[in-house]
Amino acid sequence: MINLKKIICWPPLLAGVGAAVTIGILAFITYQTELGLWLLASFGATVVIVFGYHDNPFAQPKNVFFGHLLTTLVGILFITFFEVSFVTIGLAVGIGVMLMMAFKITHPPAGGNSRSEEHTSELQSQ
Repeated sequence: MINLKKIICWPPLLAGVGAAVTIGILAFITYQTELGLWLLASFGATVVIVFGYHDNPFAQPKNVFFGHLLTTLVGILFITFFEVSFVTIGLAVGIGVMLMMAFKITHPPAGGNSRSEEHTSELQSQ
């Protein structure tokens, strides 16, 4: 006989459902409302870490929230004060990584947020 509890509580299934619901909600907010951009590419990697490897230090709420917040702010500062170039993109990502490590809020997927902000700004100006 099939053990239904074992199937429902299977960690890969729970991780997949959690990731699907989270990304689905962010996609809905981004594409079906006027609330702005809520779906970033780095969130795909975030849900893998948060739902699949929740015991990992990088998956802790402090790291996820403040890592994304910090690197997004770095990206916004760079697009506000500098033109987008290979130098500013590299510096923004490097400074974001450095600050996450210095403040002990490292969340690897957030490292790409600075790049995402600059890329979004570049696309909007075209």
